[in-house]
Amino acid sequence: MVDPSLVTKAAPIESPPISAQAALRKKATFAGDVAKLVSGTTIAQAIGVLLSPLLTRMYAPEAFGTLALFSAITSIIGVAACLRYELAIMLPKTDDEAANLLAVSLLSVVAITMLSIPTVILGRPLLLRLLKAPDLGPYLWLVPVIVFFGGVFSALNYWNSRSQHFGRLSVVRVVSSATTYAANLGAGYAGHATTSTLISGTLLGSVISTGMLARSIWREDSSLFRLQVRWQRMLHGMKRYQRFPLIDVWSALLNTISWQLPALMLGYFFSSTVVGYYSLGLRVLQVPMSLIGGAIAQVFFQRAAEAKAHGTLDQVVRSAFQRLATIGLFPMLLIGVSGRDMFVLFFGSQWAPAGTYAQILSLWTFFWFVSSPLSTLFFVLEKQSLLLSMNIAILLTRCVSLWLGGISHDPITAVSFFAASGAIMYGYLSLKVLNLCGVSWTFFTTVLGRVFLRFIPVALLLVGCKFGHVSAWVVSGVVSFSLAFYYYYTMRSDIKAWASTRLPIRLHLDMHRVCGKRAHKPKC
Repeated sequence: MVDPSLVTKAAPIESPPISAQAALRKKATFAGDVAKLVSGTTIAQAIGVLLSPLLTRMYAPEAFGTLALFSAITSIIGVAACLRYELAIMLPKTDDEAANLLAVSLLSVVAITMLSIPTVILGRPLLLRLLKAPDLGPYLWLVPVIVFFGGVFSALNYWNSRSQHFGRLSVVRVVSSATTYAANLGAGYAGHATTSTLISGTLLGSVISTGMLARSIWREDSSLFRLQVRWQRMLHGMKRYQRFPLIDVWSALLNTISWQLPALMLGYFFSSTVVGYYSLGLRVLQVPMSLIGGAIAQVFFQRAAEAKAHGTLDQVVRSAFQRLATIGLFPMLLIGVSGRDMFVLFFGSQWAPAGTYAQILSLWTFFWFVSSPLSTLFFVLEKQSLLLSMNIAILLTRCVSLWLGGISHDPITAVSFFAASGAIMYGYLSLKVLNLCGVSWTFFTTVLGRVFLRFIPVALLLVGCKFGHVSAWVVSGVVSFSLAFYYYYTMRSDIKAWASTRLPIRLHLDMHRVCGKRAHKPKC
């Protein structure tokens, strides 16, 4: 545990007031900021949906499996690239203090990248032996490169969120997705449908997205960085937010290891082909959920930090959870019922096992989707120690479930045990963080129950199609129409509800701002 006195007694640094640019930032609504990110997310997602069926007919499951193992290694190292100082960029009141934290984050990226080079070189033989993946060997030298660009992007991403340029990030995501898929598809048509092509496409997308974001931020904020970034202020920021590297690094590291553990252990107990089936099934579920959830999380983090200061955190959390549950549960239930048929139709018959894995993972994916944005509340509430405990518990339960599945010599059993333990743990995490913010468990169950009731008629129709041996195209039509009608109905209802509640909440926040500036006036 970190002694709080080390933080609270740090010598204060004189800093100028918030810049004029920051003072003039427009006060966009939560829904508006999310919409900016989701618009780009939708396009990026559409690119993946349209091109993935082509890629799965070019690349073998083993190639996707090796890519998943490579991504697991880079993710585990990359999560600590900024020493978690990137999260602290959102918290200071002044932009000059945040700018110094950005500089600390970027220096941390350089240090971790340099340390990863000898680690990869010395650990290469042991790593390949444990993963039983000799095909991974030629690509390990790229791990430090991807760690560097991923870390820089993460730091710039949080600075971009602080300045509320969500539209810019939306464009970057579209370009990154288009670049990655275009490179993979072009190389595949040229006869180079190999693992190296998949990894190179991932690297190219990372380099381009990082470069675009860096160029835009430097063009607008370079004067702030030149005038305000100083070694003394950087050291002050490191001390002030030392809980992030001392506590949250380990929490995030454990969380990332537990996230990548299925690919690593499935590769150890079974084969890279099984890892390929698992990775595609997970990616189909994860890509839209992580992009949409990530967009909500970035806006939610900023709004939650502001709401805590104004005493309206419970209202913001209720609204966010309701939207997350409404967006995420219905499509995951659809996948749970008809996932295998959809995979065979869109990706080819050789990917039928991936569809089965997607069905098993669907409910777990939903609880992860909900808990991921909500977990930023642990930082807002400065409860990093509790998050660390939760991540330790998640890691242990995953190890046990995957080990039990592995010794059963059945990959379906292994994935089922993993999905069940994950749904339980992420469901509990969501309930816990809601409780910390004053939101009851009855609200949690009521929101989920409402979505389940809306799904029952569709579930009965899909089950009837299955027993009636209806073609996969008809099932696909039922799923598409149900999803479109559900979101149309939900959006109409949400707009009406939001219109009736946004004004009083906004007035409440504005009153706090006025009172904060004019506390001496009695009528405040």
